[in-house]
This record gives sequence, C-alpha cells and structure tokens, in this order.
Amino acid sequence: MKHVITIAILLCSIVASAQSNYEKGMQKAFDLWSQNKPEEAVHMFERIASAETDNWLPPYWASQINIVTSFGEKDEEKLAAKLKKAQNLLNDATAISKNNPEIMVLQAMLHTAWIASDGATYGMTLSPKVVELYAKAEALAPNNPRVVASKAEWNIGSAQYFGQDIAPFCKDLKRALELFANFKAETQFHPQWGKDRVEVLLESCKG
Repeated sequence: MKHVITIAILLCSIVASAQSNYEKGMQKAFDLWSQNKPEEAVHMFERIASAETDNWLPPYWASQINIVTSFGEKDEEKLAAKLKKAQNLLNDATAISKNNPEIMVLQAMLHTAWIASDGATYGMTLSPKVVELYAKAEALAPNNPRVVASKAEWNIGSAQYFGQDIAPFCKDLKRALELFANFKAETQFHPQWGKDRVEVLLESCKG
C-alpha cells in the first residue's frame, strides 16, 4: 500500500510539474509578445505546441502573432512567409479542435490579411470565405464577443468599401462591448482579446 501511495504522489508531482512548465512557457511567450518581440514569442509558442500536441492554444497564438504583424507589411515576400506560416499553424490548431469559433475568427482574419494586402487578387476568392466563416462561428457561438466584434468589423469595412451605411454594424459593436463585460475565458491562456479594438471602432462610429 505504501508503495502504491508513493507512486501516486510521484505521478501527481510529474503532472504538476508538466502543468507548471506549460504555464511558465505560455507566460514567457506572452511576455515576449508584450515586449515587442513577436518572432521570439512565435518560436516559444511553437516549442510549446511541439510538446503539447493535443492543445490548440499554442499554435493558435503563434498563428495570431503572424497574422497581426502581417497587416501593413509592405515586403511581399515577408508578408507571404508570415501568412503561409500562420496558415500552417492554424491548420494544426484546427486539427486539434474542430468547429472552434475562436479558430474560425482567426482564419477569417488571415483571409482578411491577404485581402488587405492585395484586394484585386484575393478579394473575389477570399471574401465569400470570410463571410462563411463568420456565419458559421456566429451559429456556433452567438454570444462570443470576438465573433460578434470581428464580424461587425468585417461588415463595416465592406460597407465603407461599397459606400454603404455602417450604422447597423455599429450596433453590433455595442453589443460586442456588452458581451466582453460578461465574458470569462476558460483559462488565462484562452482568447480574451478584442475589447480595446471594439472601443476604437466605436469612436469611428461616432464620426
């Protein structure tokens, strides 16, 4: 019996250690990102992903950094490299967690980054995919603030492009802000972003 208890304690210690290493690694990656070291942060998330093969969060965050930093990138080769890497990481996350609205939002953002870089080349083919992704994400998680906010931002951009009224989508942004107020992430490492962006967009709605 004593031997069994010793083994149980040892196993618990190993599990606790593994969780601690994961948490430390994730926090380190986020710290690097906050220190404006996106490449180092991506590498850290990738290392964690290679160890946490059943966890969609590390490849998700590595992908998001590549997507976010691609907006405004003027070098076509760097842009393509970032977005292709982001897509591979997002594919990994999707394989682990299918029908995940958070991943769908990120996939829509990735398509949007391609469109923003060259609307003439990618607009016709990728815009319908973005619309489809947001519709699917909304059907799965109608009260997810990132789903509501990201869809609203896409609709605002589309309306502005075609010279249409953005007021209906500003209402969606207000709803997203309300949803953010009540949103609780599953863990500290699950997506929580988006509120600041909504507040900025709402200011433009006032204009």
